[in-house]
Amino acid sequence: MDIRENYKNPLKDIDDWEENLKERYPEHNISKKEKEEFRNYIDSDRAKTVREFYRLNHINQTYDFVSKKETEFLKFNKKEMSLWEAVDFLNTLVDDSDPDIDLDQLQHLLQTSEAIRADGHPDWFVLTGFLHDIGKVLCLFGEPQWAVVGDTFPVGCKFSDKIVYPDFFAENPDNSNPKYNTKYGVYSPNCGLKNVKMSWGHDEYLYQILKDYLPEPALYIIRYHSFYAQHREDAYTHLMDSKDIEMFEWVKKFNPYDLYTKAPVKPDVKALKPYYKALVKKYLPELLKF
Repeated sequence: MDIRENYKNPLKDIDDWEENLKERYPEHNISKKEKEEFRNYIDSDRAKTVREFYRLNHINQTYDFVSKKETEFLKFNKKEMSLWEAVDFLNTLVDDSDPDIDLDQLQHLLQTSEAIRADGHPDWFVLTGFLHDIGKVLCLFGEPQWAVVGDTFPVGCKFSDKIVYPDFFAENPDNSNPKYNTKYGVYSPNCGLKNVKMSWGHDEYLYQILKDYLPEPALYIIRYHSFYAQHREDAYTHLMDSKDIEMFEWVKKFNPYDLYTKAPVKPDVKALKPYYKALVKKYLPELLKF
Protein backbone atom coordinates (compact mmCIF):
# COMPACT_ATOMS: atom_id res chain seq x y z
CA MET A 1 0.00 0.00 0.00
CA ASP A 2 1.49 3.36 -0.97
CA ILE A 3 1.63 6.29 1.43
CA ARG A 4 -1.36 8.00 -0.18
CA GLU A 5 -3.54 4.95 0.39
CA ASN A 6 -2.30 4.67 3.97
CA TYR A 7 -3.27 8.30 4.49
CA LYS A 8 -6.80 7.51 3.36
CA ASN A 9 -7.12 4.18 5.12
CA PRO A 10 -5.03 3.81 8.28
CA LEU A 11 -7.17 0.97 9.70
CA LYS A 12 -6.44 -2.59 8.68
CA ASP A 13 -10.18 -3.08 8.54
CA ILE A 14 -13.04 -0.58 8.70
CA ASP A 15 -14.53 -2.37 11.72
CA ASP A 16 -11.42 -1.78 13.86
CA TRP A 17 -13.08 1.35 15.24
CA GLU A 18 -15.87 -0.79 16.72
CA GLU A 19 -13.31 -2.70 18.79
CA ASN A 20 -12.14 0.68 20.06
CA LEU A 21 -15.74 1.50 21.02
CA LYS A 22 -15.94 -1.63 23.15
CA GLU A 23 -12.88 -0.49 25.07
CA ARG A 24 -14.43 2.93 25.69
CA TYR A 25 -17.81 1.48 26.70
CA PRO A 26 -16.99 -1.92 28.24
CA GLU A 27 -19.92 -2.31 30.59
CA HIS A 28 -21.61 -4.94 28.39
CA ASN A 29 -20.27 -8.44 27.89
CA ILE A 30 -20.16 -9.99 24.45
CA SER A 31 -22.15 -13.22 24.55
CA LYS A 32 -21.21 -13.57 28.24
CA LYS A 33 -17.54 -13.74 27.34
CA GLU A 34 -15.69 -11.66 29.87
CA LYS A 35 -14.06 -8.53 28.50
CA GLU A 36 -10.65 -9.49 29.87
CA GLU A 37 -10.75 -12.65 27.73
CA PHE A 38 -10.71 -10.49 24.63
CA ARG A 39 -7.48 -9.15 23.24
CA ASN A 40 -6.53 -5.80 24.73
CA TYR A 41 -5.80 -3.20 22.06
CA ILE A 42 -4.79 -0.27 24.26
CA ASP A 43 -1.08 -0.70 23.53
CA SER A 44 -1.49 -2.46 20.21
CA ASP A 45 -1.02 -1.51 16.60
CA ARG A 46 -4.81 -1.37 16.36
CA ALA A 47 -4.88 1.43 18.94
CA LYS A 48 -2.29 3.36 16.95
CA THR A 49 -4.19 3.01 13.69
CA VAL A 50 -7.49 3.96 15.35
CA ARG A 51 -5.81 7.07 16.70
CA GLU A 52 -4.52 7.96 13.22
CA PHE A 53 -7.97 7.26 11.81
CA TYR A 54 -9.53 9.79 14.18
CA ARG A 55 -6.78 12.33 13.49
CA LEU A 56 -7.71 12.26 9.81
CA ASN A 57 -11.43 12.23 10.60
CA HIS A 58 -11.27 15.21 12.94
CA ILE A 59 -9.07 17.32 10.66
CA ASN A 60 -11.16 16.74 7.55
CA GLN A 61 -14.78 16.60 8.70
CA THR A 62 -15.69 20.25 8.17
CA TYR A 63 -19.02 21.88 7.39
CA ASP A 64 -17.91 22.46 3.79
CA PHE A 65 -16.64 18.89 3.42
CA VAL A 66 -19.99 17.47 4.56
CA SER A 67 -21.85 19.80 2.20
CA LYS A 68 -19.71 18.61 -0.72
CA LYS A 69 -20.27 14.95 0.13
CA GLU A 70 -24.02 15.53 0.33
CA THR A 71 -23.91 17.08 -3.13
CA GLU A 72 -21.84 14.19 -4.48
CA PHE A 73 -23.60 11.21 -2.94
CA LEU A 74 -27.17 12.32 -2.39
CA LYS A 75 -27.77 12.32 -6.12
CA PHE A 76 -27.89 8.51 -5.67
CA ASN A 77 -26.33 7.91 -9.06
CA LYS A 78 -23.52 5.52 -8.07
CA LYS A 79 -25.33 2.22 -8.39
CA GLU A 80 -28.85 0.76 -8.39
CA MET A 81 -29.18 -2.50 -6.46
CA SER A 82 -31.62 -4.62 -4.57
CA LEU A 83 -30.96 -4.81 -0.85
CA TRP A 84 -29.53 -8.30 -1.36
CA GLU A 85 -27.17 -7.12 -4.07
CA ALA A 86 -26.03 -4.38 -1.70
CA VAL A 87 -25.38 -6.99 1.00
CA ASP A 88 -23.33 -9.07 -1.44
CA PHE A 89 -21.46 -5.91 -2.44
CA LEU A 90 -20.78 -5.06 1.19
CA ASN A 91 -19.71 -8.63 1.86
CA THR A 92 -16.49 -8.01 -0.03
CA LEU A 93 -15.46 -6.08 3.11
CA VAL A 94 -14.50 -9.11 5.20
CA ASP A 95 -12.80 -8.38 8.51
CA ASP A 96 -9.62 -10.44 8.37
CA SER A 97 -8.06 -8.61 11.32
CA ASP A 98 -10.61 -9.25 14.07
CA PRO A 99 -8.93 -11.74 16.46
CA ASP A 100 -12.14 -12.49 18.34
CA ILE A 101 -14.41 -13.59 15.54
CA ASP A 102 -14.30 -14.52 11.87
CA LEU A 103 -17.50 -13.14 10.36
CA ASP A 104 -18.26 -11.39 7.14
CA GLN A 105 -20.51 -8.34 7.09
CA LEU A 106 -23.70 -10.34 6.42
CA GLN A 107 -23.10 -12.54 9.43
CA HIS A 108 -22.45 -9.53 11.67
CA LEU A 109 -25.71 -7.96 10.50
CA LEU A 110 -27.58 -11.19 11.15
CA GLN A 111 -26.13 -11.56 14.63
CA THR A 112 -27.32 -8.04 15.45
CA SER A 113 -30.81 -8.53 14.03
CA GLU A 114 -31.27 -12.03 15.45
CA ALA A 115 -30.44 -10.80 18.94
CA ILE A 116 -33.08 -8.10 18.51
CA ARG A 117 -35.61 -10.66 17.23
CA ALA A 118 -34.87 -13.03 20.12
CA ASP A 119 -35.85 -10.28 22.56
CA GLY A 120 -39.27 -9.92 20.93
CA HIS A 121 -38.91 -6.46 19.42
CA PRO A 122 -41.09 -5.26 16.49
CA ASP A 123 -40.15 -6.46 13.02
CA TRP A 124 -39.04 -2.97 11.91
CA PHE A 125 -36.49 -3.00 14.75
CA VAL A 126 -35.24 -6.41 13.60
CA LEU A 127 -34.91 -5.09 10.05
CA THR A 128 -33.05 -2.03 11.32
CA GLY A 129 -30.50 -4.29 12.96
CA PHE A 130 -30.06 -6.09 9.68
CA LEU A 131 -29.71 -2.88 7.64
CA HIS A 132 -27.79 -0.54 9.91
CA ASP A 133 -24.32 -0.93 8.40
CA ILE A 134 -25.26 -1.18 4.71
CA GLY A 135 -24.07 2.40 4.25
CA LYS A 136 -20.50 1.10 4.52
CA VAL A 137 -20.75 0.48 0.78
CA LEU A 138 -19.30 4.00 0.64
CA CYS A 139 -15.89 2.31 1.01
CA LEU A 140 -16.54 0.47 -2.24
CA PHE A 141 -17.23 3.77 -3.99
CA GLY A 142 -13.72 4.96 -3.16
CA GLU A 143 -14.41 6.88 0.04
CA PRO A 144 -11.62 6.93 2.65
CA GLN A 145 -12.33 5.09 5.89
CA TRP A 146 -12.49 8.31 7.92
CA ALA A 147 -15.46 9.39 5.76
CA VAL A 148 -17.31 6.09 6.19
CA VAL A 149 -17.05 4.89 9.80
CA GLY A 150 -16.18 6.32 13.20
CA ASP A 151 -18.06 8.27 15.85
CA THR A 152 -20.28 10.95 14.29
CA PHE A 153 -20.82 14.50 15.54
CA PRO A 154 -22.36 17.80 14.42
CA VAL A 155 -20.41 20.10 12.13
CA GLY A 156 -21.12 23.82 11.95
CA CYS A 157 -20.77 24.40 15.69
CA LYS A 158 -18.18 23.93 18.42
CA PHE A 159 -16.72 20.43 18.63
CA SER A 160 -17.48 18.91 22.03
CA ASP A 161 -14.65 17.69 24.24
CA LYS A 162 -16.80 14.58 24.77
CA ILE A 163 -16.01 13.39 21.24
CA VAL A 164 -13.24 10.79 21.10
CA TYR A 165 -9.75 12.33 20.68
CA PRO A 166 -11.03 15.92 20.87
CA ASP A 167 -7.53 17.40 20.70
CA PHE A 168 -7.33 16.54 17.01
CA PHE A 169 -9.99 19.14 16.25
CA ALA A 170 -7.35 21.83 16.81
CA GLU A 171 -6.26 21.22 13.22
CA ASN A 172 -9.78 21.37 11.78
CA PRO A 173 -10.30 24.68 9.90
CA ASP A 174 -13.77 25.10 11.41
CA ASN A 175 -12.23 25.16 14.88
CA SER A 176 -10.77 28.62 14.22
CA ASN A 177 -13.69 29.93 12.16
CA PRO A 178 -15.94 32.22 14.25
CA LYS A 179 -18.88 31.18 12.11
CA TYR A 180 -18.58 27.60 13.33
CA ASN A 181 -16.64 27.54 16.62
CA THR A 182 -19.28 28.75 19.07
CA LYS A 183 -21.65 26.59 21.09
CA TYR A 184 -24.48 26.95 18.56
CA GLY A 185 -22.50 27.96 15.47
CA VAL A 186 -24.90 28.18 12.52
CA TYR A 187 -27.72 26.64 14.59
CA SER A 188 -30.11 27.89 17.26
CA PRO A 189 -31.02 26.49 20.69
CA ASN A 190 -33.04 23.27 20.46
CA CYS A 191 -33.39 23.64 16.70
CA GLY A 192 -33.71 19.87 16.28
CA LEU A 193 -31.17 17.44 14.84
CA LYS A 194 -33.09 17.38 11.55
CA ASN A 195 -31.63 20.86 11.03
CA VAL A 196 -28.08 19.90 12.03
CA LYS A 197 -25.41 18.59 9.65
CA MET A 198 -23.62 15.54 11.00
CA SER A 199 -20.12 14.42 10.06
CA TRP A 200 -20.24 12.44 6.84
CA GLY A 201 -20.31 8.64 6.95
CA HIS A 202 -22.31 5.46 6.53
CA ASP A 203 -24.98 6.50 9.06
CA GLU A 204 -26.12 9.65 7.25
CA TYR A 205 -25.75 8.05 3.81
CA LEU A 206 -27.99 5.07 4.63
CA TYR A 207 -30.53 7.29 6.36
CA GLN A 208 -30.87 9.37 3.21
CA ILE A 209 -31.32 6.22 1.10
CA LEU A 210 -34.01 4.74 3.36
CA LYS A 211 -35.77 7.81 4.79
CA ASP A 212 -38.99 7.23 2.81
CA TYR A 213 -39.42 3.58 3.77
CA LEU A 214 -38.96 2.94 7.50
CA PRO A 215 -40.69 4.05 10.72
CA GLU A 216 -39.28 7.13 12.44
CA PRO A 217 -37.53 5.28 15.29
CA ALA A 218 -35.73 3.08 12.74
CA LEU A 219 -34.52 6.12 10.86
CA TYR A 220 -33.20 7.69 14.06
CA ILE A 221 -31.31 4.49 14.86
CA ILE A 222 -29.73 4.36 11.42
CA ARG A 223 -28.87 8.06 11.35
CA TYR A 224 -27.49 8.42 14.88
CA HIS A 225 -26.22 5.01 16.02
CA SER A 226 -22.61 6.29 15.87
CA PHE A 227 -23.40 9.60 17.60
CA TYR A 228 -21.79 8.50 20.86
CA ALA A 229 -21.11 12.06 22.05
CA GLN A 230 -24.87 12.38 22.49
CA HIS A 231 -26.37 8.99 23.23
CA ARG A 232 -23.59 8.16 25.70
CA GLU A 233 -22.32 11.59 26.81
CA ASP A 234 -25.31 13.98 26.37
CA ALA A 235 -22.98 16.53 24.80
CA TYR A 236 -25.41 18.07 22.31
CA THR A 237 -28.75 18.15 24.11
CA HIS A 238 -28.78 21.92 23.55
CA LEU A 239 -29.38 21.27 19.82
CA MET A 240 -32.09 18.64 20.30
CA ASP A 241 -35.83 19.17 20.29
CA SER A 242 -38.45 17.12 22.12
CA LYS A 243 -38.80 14.66 19.21
CA ASP A 244 -35.05 13.98 19.25
CA ILE A 245 -35.09 13.30 22.97
CA GLU A 246 -38.02 10.90 22.57
CA MET A 247 -36.46 9.04 19.62
CA PHE A 248 -33.02 8.74 21.21
CA GLU A 249 -34.46 6.21 23.64
CA TRP A 250 -34.62 3.87 20.63
CA VAL A 251 -31.05 4.74 19.64
CA LYS A 252 -29.88 3.87 23.15
CA LYS A 253 -31.89 0.65 23.09
CA PHE A 254 -30.27 -0.38 19.82
CA ASN A 255 -26.65 0.32 20.74
CA PRO A 256 -25.91 -2.80 22.85
CA TYR A 257 -27.24 -5.03 20.07
CA ASP A 258 -24.85 -3.40 17.62
CA LEU A 259 -21.71 -3.62 19.73
CA TYR A 260 -22.10 -6.64 21.94
CA THR A 261 -23.79 -9.41 19.98
CA LYS A 262 -20.75 -10.91 18.25
CA ALA A 263 -20.47 -14.61 19.02
CA PRO A 264 -18.33 -17.41 17.61
CA VAL A 265 -21.30 -19.41 16.26
CA LYS A 266 -22.04 -18.20 12.75
CA PRO A 267 -25.68 -17.56 11.88
CA ASP A 268 -27.28 -20.08 9.54
CA VAL A 269 -27.68 -17.75 6.58
CA LYS A 270 -29.56 -20.28 4.45
CA ALA A 271 -32.13 -20.97 7.17
CA LEU A 272 -32.61 -17.31 8.07
CA LYS A 273 -32.76 -15.83 4.58
CA PRO A 274 -36.46 -16.56 3.83
CA TYR A 275 -37.51 -14.64 6.95
CA TYR A 276 -35.33 -11.66 6.04
CA LYS A 277 -36.37 -11.72 2.40
CA ALA A 278 -39.99 -11.38 3.49
CA LEU A 279 -39.08 -8.65 5.95
CA VAL A 280 -37.14 -6.66 3.37
CA LYS A 281 -39.98 -7.03 0.88
CA LYS A 282 -42.47 -5.72 3.45
CA TYR A 283 -40.65 -2.43 3.94
CA LEU A 284 -38.36 -1.75 0.99
CA PRO A 285 -38.75 -1.42 -2.78
CA GLU A 286 -37.20 -4.01 -5.06
CA LEU A 287 -34.36 -1.67 -6.06
CA LEU A 288 -32.55 1.01 -4.08
CA LYS A 289 -30.46 3.83 -5.49
CA PHE A 290 -27.02 4.29 -3.99
